[in-house]
Amino acid sequence: MTTSPYPAVYPLNLSRRSIPRVLSIAGSDPSGGAGIQADLKSIAAQGGYGMAAITALTAQNTMGVRAVHVPPVEFLRQQLDAIGDDIAVDAVKVGMLGDVAVINEVRAWLEETRPAVVVIDPVMVATSGDRLLRESSESALRELLPLADLVTPNLPELAVLLGEPEATDWATALDQGKRLAAEYGNTVLVKGGHLAGSECPDALVNTTGLLGQDVIEVAGARVETVNSHGTGCSLSSALATVQVRTGNWEASLREVKPWLLQALATSDVLGVGHGKGPVHHFHHLHTGLQQGEFAKVLWREAWPELEAIYGLSFIQGLQSGALDETEFTYYLAQDALYLNGYSRVLARAGALAPTEEEQLFWARGSQMCLEVESELHRNWLSTRTATTITGPVTKSYVDHLLAATSSGSYAVVLAAVLPCYWLYAEVGQQLHSAYIDDGANPAHPYAAWLATYADEGFAAATRKAIDFTDAAASAASPREREAMVEAFRQSCRYETAFFDAPRLYS
Repeated sequence: MTTSPYPAVYPLNLSRRSIPRVLSIAGSDPSGGAGIQADLKSIAAQGGYGMAAITALTAQNTMGVRAVHVPPVEFLRQQLDAIGDDIAVDAVKVGMLGDVAVINEVRAWLEETRPAVVVIDPVMVATSGDRLLRESSESALRELLPLADLVTPNLPELAVLLGEPEATDWATALDQGKRLAAEYGNTVLVKGGHLAGSECPDALVNTTGLLGQDVIEVAGARVETVNSHGTGCSLSSALATVQVRTGNWEASLREVKPWLLQALATSDVLGVGHGKGPVHHFHHLHTGLQQGEFAKVLWREAWPELEAIYGLSFIQGLQSGALDETEFTYYLAQDALYLNGYSRVLARAGALAPTEEEQLFWARGSQMCLEVESELHRNWLSTRTATTITGPVTKSYVDHLLAATSSGSYAVVLAAVLPCYWLYAEVGQQLHSAYIDDGANPAHPYAAWLATYADEGFAAATRKAIDFTDAAASAASPREREAMVEAFRQSCRYETAFFDAPRLYS
């Protein structure tokens, strides 16, 4: 089996300034995908307050740039002074500048104000290949770079800044990044987006000792999409925002990169334009989840735990029949104790449920838990010596579920109880299928138990529980969905520990 990648979740780190005030000095994109429009969306997506001073006006869309107009530089200075005279700026992101006069004015303003965080995205060549900076202005842009804390060129721009051919492999790109960082004394973000292959790494490069090491690589899978308009703008402005909170470029990149990858992965839902569309900056705030979307997120969380469960000696012994009876008896005894607590949690889910159908479903689930608990005692456990003491894993698991009920959130409770349906059903199906494939030997000591896994009623109930959880996620807030993922993830871990407990405690 291949473990699926974990989905990105983006909790806000409030350890420094909770709402960074970030100024974008850049060009405007009337189609909304790049420039200051992308910057303001990115800043807001990272929890910041965005401002903008416009350096250039463009006529562009997802198909390309048609024209560029640079307003008088005096007006740019009036914009910058108006902001600086009134608002404390925590970070500045510099993007498209247009010509020498604009570059020099921005440099003068930065030298006067000295913002704490300065990110320069040397916009020279668009992703579409359009030239956005006159060649005559390149030397002036190089003079601006020493004022940056972080420089974020794409590979064509990195090559232009060094006066070299564009890198065609990662090693060459890193070498160019090192030389640019050494020349200007700042940190350079080397981006692998223009390279071929399934991987898309990024690397922070600094040769003056400001990072933990000269090169810090952050791996990432390439997202296959044509919708990459404004990717560079979005990344640089998001990094400027997050850096105010973290004060650490590596931490900032590791927080921003998953957000950007997901913004690329979900870009198709926007349906903007006929060319290279924009990324989906607010994918993590999207509440109109289509049916099954959140369930897929949870399945990616469950998959690693299922792999771990299949590798446990308890499961392998249960499948082959070689499992020690003492371990099986301990497992059933703990299962009976667990079901007693689980029934209370399901009853709570029923009490919180918004529809009669859901209320009845969870109420029946609660009743079923108590009936199964009684059946366990009447049959297997009544004829064997079994502990009646709640084991540490059982207690921790039930405590976790009860804590979920205290949140008052129906969606979080459902996410917490779902693994006991979903993982149990998956493992049961695997065990039963293997038992049948091996010839369904009636002498197998756990034959009757394995046969219960074929119950279609439980499989149907599991599908219903998944559907209800997915629907609850659609109505939940972004932070509530984060809590759902965490509750589900923790319950999955307890499911693995529960199957392994007999080996440790019986």
